[in-house]
Amino acid sequence: MITYDDIGGVHIKYLYHCPRQLWLYVRGIRPEALSAAVQLGEVVHDTTYTRDSPVDLGAARIDFMDGHRWVHEVKSSRRPTPADEAQGRHYCHRLHRLGIAAEGAILHYPATRRTQRHRYDTDAADRAEADIAEALAVARAPQSPARLPRSGCRGCSFTDYCWTE
Repeated sequence: MITYDDIGGVHIKYLYHCPRQLWLYVRGIRPEALSAAVQLGEVVHDTTYTRDSPVDLGAARIDFMDGHRWVHEVKSSRRPTPADEAQGRHYCHRLHRLGIAAEGAILHYPATRRTQRHRYDTDAADRAEADIAEALAVARAPQSPARLPRSGCRGCSFTDYCWTE
């Protein structure tokens, strides 16, 4: 069964995108490798900020950190989402639990050449804890959460699992 320490950035991102996506992912359903959007994200990641090394935290993998203790995440989307902010907050939270005082997260959107900076403070720590608790509740549920309206599934690699009758 999934534990607190098993929750990584992907779990938090899926929690915000679609709880059903998280539930399926935890059960080993991983169609992302077949998704053009995921493949594009990997290319953006591999060709942007190539001098920086990822930081592996086990269940979480940070794109890179700078010398001022800021987490950096490179996103392939054109606009920020609440899931992006939650993922950055989660990485800061994991670092704090390891004794590394991350200042916050900087989200990079190379397609639009924009960045967003989010400080990690006590409010962010509380929200990160709440996100982990919610992700665990979804993951441990005996039945999958309801699917989103079809319009919310556009571009999702899990669409076939939710909408094939």
